[in-house]
Amino acid sequence: MLSKLRSRLAFFLLLAALVVGGSRAEAASGCIWKVTGPTGGTLYLGGSIHALRSTDYPLPSGYNRAFDISTRIALEVDPKALETSSSGLLKAGKYPKGDNLKNHVDPRTYDYLRRFFGLLKIPEEKFSLYRPWCLVLFLESPGSSFSHDLGVDEFITNRARANGKPIVGLESADEHSTVFSGLSDRQSEALLLVTLIPTGNSGGGSDQVLNAWRRGDVETLSRSLYAAYADFPAFAERVLGARNRRWVPKLEGYLRSGQTYFVVVGAAHLGGGQGLLALLRARNCKLEQL
Repeated sequence: MLSKLRSRLAFFLLLAALVVGGSRAEAASGCIWKVTGPTGGTLYLGGSIHALRSTDYPLPSGYNRAFDISTRIALEVDPKALETSSSGLLKAGKYPKGDNLKNHVDPRTYDYLRRFFGLLKIPEEKFSLYRPWCLVLFLESPGSSFSHDLGVDEFITNRARANGKPIVGLESADEHSTVFSGLSDRQSEALLLVTLIPTGNSGGGSDQVLNAWRRGDVETLSRSLYAAYADFPAFAERVLGARNRRWVPKLEGYLRSGQTYFVVVGAAHLGGGQGLLALLRARNCKLEQL
């Protein structure tokens, strides 16, 4: 279960946009941008899809180009810290002895969950041990044809280790986990209901989104996440906007470091008014899509 939670956390935070399709005419080498700072420093910023199929390889050419030019790699969280993050998240997601889900959600929600999990043949004494946000992580997973071992982050991580390139994280394990573990009871319940109850806010499929990713259409990917959480916009802001704003000072530090970083984050983090591209442009950075 821990490995599933670890995979789901990465998938949810970094691939939550894989819910709506879209199209754009421009061709590009994937979601890769060259970012030049006001004083001349350079980094490469790439959008990630964290669960892919073998048929999705080779990756768009921009990923290898950016990797080859760069001297250091930055991910949302250092892979070494991700296991710590996942272990702590699992512990935080389970109620202490003597407490359970029934004490923290509306009775109508609990009755709905009892019937829902009953259809899955999961007994009440098992699902009631976990907080709503933790149940979301257990329930949400990519389709059987997708694998996290084939995701962009894993590919870049393996190449970096093979080539001796240092890997750093934009956020700590605690910051990474708090996106979920920091939710209040009410917010956690809302997230679970938005996840389980169809609202008509999403449509399309993975092939459409993968095509948008290959074209570098990050605006579609960002819009899709916000649309999926139209009934809980504060969570979309928590996952994307708030984290983007915390990351920008680190990106500016990378630009001034004298090193060339290849920064790889979920593709939905790049587009939109609060996306990394817009935030960097507002800080007088020059952006060039590969």
